[in-house]
Amino acid sequence: MMAHEHLHFKEDIAGDYTRGRQLRISIALLGTLAGGVLLINSQLGRFFYGSGSFNVEFFAILGAILLGGPIVFHAARCLFKRESHMDELAALAIIAAFAMQNYLVAGIIGFFMLLSQLIETRTALGARASIESLIKLTPKKANLLDSPGNEREVKVSVLKPADCVRVRPGDNIPADGEIISGLSSVNEASITGESLPVDKVPGMQVFAGTNNLTGVLDIKVTKAGKDTTLGKVQTLIMQAEKTRIPIMRIIDRYVRWYVPTILMIAGIALFFTRNVNQAITILVIACPCTLILATPTAMVAAISAAARLGVLIKNVADLELAGKITAIVFDKTGTVTTGRLYVTKLTPAEGIEPAELLSVAASAEQMSKHPVARALHEVAKEANLPLPGTSDFKEVPGKGVTASVDSFRVMVGRESFLKENDIDLSGISDPALDEEQGFSTLYVAKDSRCIGWIALQDKTRPEAYQAFSDLFNIGIRRTTMLTGDRDEVANRVAAELGCTDYKANCLPQDKLAIVEQMKEDGHAVVVVGDGINDAPALAAGDLGVAMGAAGSDVAINSASIALMSNDLRRLAVLVRLSRKTRRVIQQNLAFGILFIVLGISASQFILPQLAAFLHFASSLVVVFNSARLIRYGEELEHAGQVV
Repeated sequence: MMAHEHLHFKEDIAGDYTRGRQLRISIALLGTLAGGVLLINSQLGRFFYGSGSFNVEFFAILGAILLGGPIVFHAARCLFKRESHMDELAALAIIAAFAMQNYLVAGIIGFFMLLSQLIETRTALGARASIESLIKLTPKKANLLDSPGNEREVKVSVLKPADCVRVRPGDNIPADGEIISGLSSVNEASITGESLPVDKVPGMQVFAGTNNLTGVLDIKVTKAGKDTTLGKVQTLIMQAEKTRIPIMRIIDRYVRWYVPTILMIAGIALFFTRNVNQAITILVIACPCTLILATPTAMVAAISAAARLGVLIKNVADLELAGKITAIVFDKTGTVTTGRLYVTKLTPAEGIEPAELLSVAASAEQMSKHPVARALHEVAKEANLPLPGTSDFKEVPGKGVTASVDSFRVMVGRESFLKENDIDLSGISDPALDEEQGFSTLYVAKDSRCIGWIALQDKTRPEAYQAFSDLFNIGIRRTTMLTGDRDEVANRVAAELGCTDYKANCLPQDKLAIVEQMKEDGHAVVVVGDGINDAPALAAGDLGVAMGAAGSDVAINSASIALMSNDLRRLAVLVRLSRKTRRVIQQNLAFGILFIVLGISASQFILPQLAAFLHFASSLVVVFNSARLIRYGEELEHAGQVV
């Protein structure tokens, strides 16, 4: 309970911090406007009192101090801390204007520079507001059921796993959990990016922050506070905003040379022209707010758009990398297929009944979370077969399981797994006779005897073919599918999807080796998996993408990027968004450099006050250009589909 209270305490601190920032911005804006009014009054006073009047000079000086003072103070503080900052150029321009007793110019420079800084700060606060909106999705109160019929309102911070809560229509769900009773439709757009509500029945999972639409649900809490999927989403976005992409680090590397270079150019102009106004204009024009804003504004907008579409990006450098991929490696089960295996055939050995074969296999798999185990349990449940208890359970990834069932040693898994353990398979029929069906084969052994095999079949995801087609259309020429299944199964699925190549009978270490070989061949490789048995390959790829990360700790933690739903079409969206973001950044940087070069070249024709206005306008151009990314994919989201 203390951990959850601590989480909410941190959320309150974050909210107080943001409110404090907003208050300071409001005060700064008020001071900027007040300084602007004083400058206007000083000019109007010329008509009433004459240009040499004390009132005129007083208003101009006061306005210039109010507007230029914060910039000079900030530049001095940065120099005192030995930090390089771009305010030094504007501060020097303001000091030079003061020295010339041109208070109007000093005030106008300060006015537009402060407006530019306010825009930059407001952009950062917009990103913080998007995080706070995620926090607010989780309600502050929850209806806790102490016992049947006994309901009381408590703080969400006190909820813990195994608690039972009641959620009425229109309420947001307070924690991740499993539905105990009730039928309803739930809007999960905040987590998965899917615009269409999902029908929920008892036994299904729900997520904190999603909205209950139609019915009353009683939910057993499985995760609360920062451990919920929404809590992880919030944490990932905050981490992403703190990271820097290579292009930002390049700018940081050369910033130390920028200020001395501009000072040298301004000094040369002053030496040859003796025109102080031109030197001031150069200092104002050269303040690179456009370059500073070029990348962060685009990245914040892109991360926000991706999160809205159900794509979580842990590091903004991964967003840049996504646009450069040349090959994609897919796991089969649970990634390009539904992950829901169906038992299609039971083939027992002589003297063994089909019910016994199924009962033994399902009992041994009781402790496993693998899709094979789920398929066996479902069929056994439908057949009303008793499942004896198990002990000494052991699972070998990519091979099978062993367990003790009714004092018998049972093995369930691939043919090679049983042969490695000296199990004789000669007494059963050969599954190769049915290979054209393309099913997966599961062998079952009791003690040292194989008692039969079970055929299972998976289905490809409905949107998978479209996803592969989209990837091909955007220039991804190599799509490889890796699976631990037999070659016949892999061939069937690969043919349905149009994969360029596939590899069957892969163990986790085989997948890892294939990914590393593709990288050695010069490909930028993305590995897409469900995060369960793909962790080594996900880590080995240039980029790892986990499927269906909503509620999956393994998927969220093992990959660079997490798709909150199972819609493979979001991969093409991610690549397109990455490429568009890079184009926007390049546009911003090109505009910023062109503005500075042309401004310095034409500095003899531009008054300092006009330079300040142009500087402000250039910042607006960059911010609005980046803001276009925020609405990326909006029309597809409303249509309930993704390209």
